[in-house]
Amino acid sequence: MRVCHVVSTLIAASLAGLAASASRAEIVVTANDGKMVLENGNAVVRKQPLPDTVSVIDLTDGALKLLGEVPAPASVVGPPPSVAIAPDGAFALVTGAMKIDPADATKAVPDDKLSVIDLKSSPPKVLATHQAGAGAAGVSINRAGTLALVANRSEGTVSVFAISGGTLTPAGKIQLGDAKSGPSHAVFSRDGATALVTRDGDSKISLLTVDGSKVEYAKRDLSAGIRPYDIDLTGSAVAIVGNVGASSGDGDTISLIDMTAKPIRIVTTVTVGQTPEGVKMSPDGNYVAVTVMNGSNKPSASPFFNDFGLLKVYKISGTELAPVAEARIGHWCQGMVWSKDSKHVVAQCMVENELIAFSFDGKALTRTSTLKMQVSPAGIRTAEP
Repeated sequence: MRVCHVVSTLIAASLAGLAASASRAEIVVTANDGKMVLENGNAVVRKQPLPDTVSVIDLTDGALKLLGEVPAPASVVGPPPSVAIAPDGAFALVTGAMKIDPADATKAVPDDKLSVIDLKSSPPKVLATHQAGAGAAGVSINRAGTLALVANRSEGTVSVFAISGGTLTPAGKIQLGDAKSGPSHAVFSRDGATALVTRDGDSKISLLTVDGSKVEYAKRDLSAGIRPYDIDLTGSAVAIVGNVGASSGDGDTISLIDMTAKPIRIVTTVTVGQTPEGVKMSPDGNYVAVTVMNGSNKPSASPFFNDFGLLKVYKISGTELAPVAEARIGHWCQGMVWSKDSKHVVAQCMVENELIAFSFDGKALTRTSTLKMQVSPAGIRTAEP
């Protein structure tokens, strides 16, 4: 009865919120995991799970406003870009890497769900549910809006979907490694002719070639750092990857990939702190934001525990990275997004069940607003520039 009541409440909020939405709102979509909770450094299944949801949020002028929510599979397992928005803003794709084990309600097991969310309807609704692969995690759509890739962390594959008129059609799978290779996230190059896939299980970044709906493994891997996880690409010159490391309390890293080099290669790596969970380049291509766990997800008795996470911003100058600003955030914080004008950043934190908005003037991060969520925010995306 509790779950049913929560679902009804969320749907009611969707109807009320979207009725007041503006047609030119700057939209952020978050995927929220109601199954998992952090208990003294351990991610465990909630004793009373909530339904996973997808939230549509207005970020116009840097202010956070909930527009609506819809129940759909989501997961904190995997990098934060478990959401992708179509270039025209008509729909979003959301993956659900894990589900509650039908045989044991205290455990989570890999899932393969890929939901298509209608962002134009009021309230938003699930248009279709597809099967990707076990542990479906990071998802991206190319700039032409014709192709989507899903990294399947629990089976060593990437699923390919062709897109036409907002309808997805399965177009095959690419085998990158064994089930432990851990494909985590895939991003398209600016021209759509290549894609990069992080593999946190065996610390590789795989290069794919793209020709129409034909996607193939180029049999070439890059080496950045220990456990490359999240990856992002805004312009045509560079991509950024976060290397989450071995969770051993050491300083972990982010790496810059020169997309203009022939061949493409890693050119810069800098230390950012414990566990860079999410990385995101600003739309103007000048900065990269990083959510750093900073030990906030460790047991309180750990010598590496800190009672806060960090949001950090680095300046991109050619193929160099330099620290610019940082701000304290909450615990077990996941991803972040930039506003279209690169003047605001929004981070999501699982433990506090909130989104935090900051203004950014090129020198400092200043907290401007927060938005409390009913279900813990685990994945996030805006439409790609």
